[in-house]
Amino acid sequence: MVELGLLSGDVAKLIEDEAYKVFYMHRIGHWLGMDVHGVGDYKIDDQWRVLEPGMVLTIEPGLYIPADCSSVDEKWRGIGIRIEDDILVTEQGYQILTHAVPKTIADIEAVMQ
Repeated sequence: MVELGLLSGDVAKLIEDEAYKVFYMHRIGHWLGMDVHGVGDYKIDDQWRVLEPGMVLTIEPGLYIPADCSSVDEKWRGIGIRIEDDILVTEQGYQILTHAVPKTIADIEAVMQ
C-alpha cells in the first residue's frame, strides 16, 4: 500500500497502528461450511483454534478503496480486488480446492473475453 501511495510512513508503524484497515477491514479469511461464513469457533478458551483435518476455510486477501477516499489519488478510488482460495485441511497438510480458478491478470482477462 505504501508503494502504491495509498499509505505513507514506516510499514511496521502503519501495521501497528492498523492504518491498513481503511482499505482492508477484515481478516485474511474465514471458515467455510453449511452457513458459508463463521462456521465454528475461531478461539477456544481464548486461544486461537488449531486447524484440524476436515476443516475448510477460505484465504481471501483483498484491497478495497472507498470511492469517497480523498486521501488517495483519484485513480485508485472505488477499486476493489480480492483473490480467494478455498482450502481443505488434510492429514498430510492441505488441498487447495480452487486451484483451477484463474488468478493472474492474463487468465482473468481471457475468461472475461
